[in-house]
Amino acid sequence: MKKKEKGSTAMIKPQLYLSIEDEGWNSALSDAEKISDTVMETVFSYVSRHHDLSFLPADKEIIISLCLSNDENVHRLNREFRGIDKPTNVLSFANIDDPDFTADCQNYDEIELGDIIIALETMKREAAEKGISFADHYCHLLTHGFLHILGFDHQEDEEAEYMEGFEINILHALNIANPYQE
Repeated sequence: MKKKEKGSTAMIKPQLYLSIEDEGWNSALSDAEKISDTVMETVFSYVSRHHDLSFLPADKEIIISLCLSNDENVHRLNREFRGIDKPTNVLSFANIDDPDFTADCQNYDEIELGDIIIALETMKREAAEKGISFADHYCHLLTHGFLHILGFDHQEDEEAEYMEGFEINILHALNIANPYQE
């Protein structure tokens, strides 16, 4: 991960394409579109001030797809793409990991940054287990997904600490408590 160099990045304002694959989301989070847009704006604002995003062309439309799904579909995707045979809370597919991403940024007017898929049942269960609101947990998972598609990772301890610091600060800006506090 590259830390931000002073003055290296203009504010990126992506377009969020939201699809609701499971109707349960409509009752669980009735204002999903508004919340998702707010989280996205907060993430990109914070990250652009504290991290180098110069790999994103400021003059192109940046697109992110968000799918609000369920355990069955996320389980299938997790098995197919990650080799893990169980559902998970959030999956992120970052196009910056594609070897053609840099060329695509130069050759196309629209840049698809990636896809985020969130599983309703797993998210509900986790929020209940942690004793936090569904909406707050959603904001955390969505923040986590946005950071992944921006290239953040948590495979190594140092990466995890760096990414978690961003999550904590972004959630604080959204008036949400630190999800990593015991």
